[in-house]
Amino acid sequence: MINVTVAGKKVLVRVDFNVPIDKDQMITDDTRIRKAVPTIEYLLNKNATVILISHLGRPLKKLLDDGSINRKKFSLKPVANHLSEIFETTVTFVSDCIGEEAIKACRDAVPGSIILLENTRFYKEETAGDIDFAGKLAHYADVFINDAFGTAHRAHASTAIIGQFFDKKQKGLGLLMQDEIANAQKVLNSPSRPCIAIFGGAKVSDKIKLIEKFINFADTIIIGGGMSYTFIKAMNGSIGNSLCEDHQTDLAKDLLDRADQYGVKILIPEDSVIANDFSNEAEIKTCLSNEIPDGWMGLDIGPNAIQTYKSALSSASTIIWNGPMGVFEMSNFSKGTMSIAHEIANLSSKGAYTLVGGGDSVAAINKSGRSEDISFISTGGGALLAFLEGKKLPGILAIES
Repeated sequence: MINVTVAGKKVLVRVDFNVPIDKDQMITDDTRIRKAVPTIEYLLNKNATVILISHLGRPLKKLLDDGSINRKKFSLKPVANHLSEIFETTVTFVSDCIGEEAIKACRDAVPGSIILLENTRFYKEETAGDIDFAGKLAHYADVFINDAFGTAHRAHASTAIIGQFFDKKQKGLGLLMQDEIANAQKVLNSPSRPCIAIFGGAKVSDKIKLIEKFINFADTIIIGGGMSYTFIKAMNGSIGNSLCEDHQTDLAKDLLDRADQYGVKILIPEDSVIANDFSNEAEIKTCLSNEIPDGWMGLDIGPNAIQTYKSALSSASTIIWNGPMGVFEMSNFSKGTMSIAHEIANLSSKGAYTLVGGGDSVAAINKSGRSEDISFISTGGGALLAFLEGKKLPGILAIES
């Protein structure tokens, strides 16, 4: 439940509706929208007026040629339409998040109705954490609920600064946010063992703190994706033209040494599917990951690595997965990621606790058709990493303070 009085009140809810929308204005993955439904339903059942705010993409980073915002591409209107279908009612869409139209819509809204305001990132004040901008948003409601775990690590106006305008009895965490925190804490505080963490993606630098943290309590750490080649080079392997952060090789070696001292296994892919170009149409073959020839690059883990990883996972009681095993968006380099996705789902259905987070990992689970088998799918990428690293998230602190 939400530990704040909301019955009959106007409630401003920060959600994370940063969902993929194609050129035809169709939502291609509504996971984050579906995850917000329980909180919205809870509020509606309390006869609250629900005022939703969210961001979508980075519109100020991708301006049109004339320097203006691409309002069609980054508009939340498709989300309002989708919400109307989910709740089988009209969700009022307001074409701005501040200004007279928004003020009037929120003032005139009746209990039991839903309003969605336009993209907060149409204003630079949002990401700047501007207090005046936050105050304008706060003025719409009696209560503030933060249910946007995906942006909880950002000290933005609508995620953290806005909390200053509500006292402790006027603000709370949404049901999704509560679930996210509880599941992350389950991994950090009381994991059933063996506990195995799977980390993939492009860069070691993105996962350094996380790997350091999990060396302290995981039993095994599995590495995949582009970041694995930094580790392989650190062990004097030949990686051809594979992605590598040369300035991180010393750190990668240090992480391997530290894991050895703690008795934690770090598994690096023994073989790779390689290509002579970063393309699905490139020539491909399989070789040892430390013997990749010049002009070739590793784009997926190989068959031996898949079997090794599946064998390691077979005894796991707790599994955390963040990051793909390869460039799974290309069909010729998707086998590693999809094999891991299916294996995690299989183990979850047999009783293992599984936590999957990060956009690519979630996309892979959804693509596998096995999302229902996963114990918990997080809506957070960077936020989940930060939380698991032990950082205090501004979006949570704003509610607790």
